[in-house]
Amino acid sequence: MKYYLIFTLALGLALALPTVALAKEKGTNATADEATLKKIEQEIVDGILKSDTSAAEKYLASDYLGVGPDGVTQNKAEFLSDIKSGTLKLESSKYSDMKVQVAAAGMAVVMYRSNDKGTYKGKDITGEYRWLDVFVKRDGKWQIAIDQGTQIAKP
Repeated sequence: MKYYLIFTLALGLALALPTVALAKEKGTNATADEATLKKIEQEIVDGILKSDTSAAEKYLASDYLGVGPDGVTQNKAEFLSDIKSGTLKLESSKYSDMKVQVAAAGMAVVMYRSNDKGTYKGKDITGEYRWLDVFVKRDGKWQIAIDQGTQIAKP
């Protein structure tokens, strides 16, 4: 039992040290990256509200994979097509509870809630959603590689 406790404490310390080192290393670059990622999120939704794909074209990785609240996956071309064609139409979208975790120099995760009013494939999608976006930094530019949305159930 004593050895198990020592092993568990050593393992916990070994796993915690890289996190502490990363937190010290992040410094002001992490703060700048967080602001950049929040700005990107806003630019994309502003574009969707106008049925304008330019921000999404710029900020979605070429190998982007999205999982919608309905569980269906989409690549970049399919998502852009839904915006252009009006298949996805948002009248309003408000963010809240946005959290940014810059995990490494080239990877970050953004999680937030949105309160959306709109339609998708002719169906009302008005409601609250939780989104998780995985960003990668390629050629010095942040892009969304993967995102996933989940509708928050009404109480």
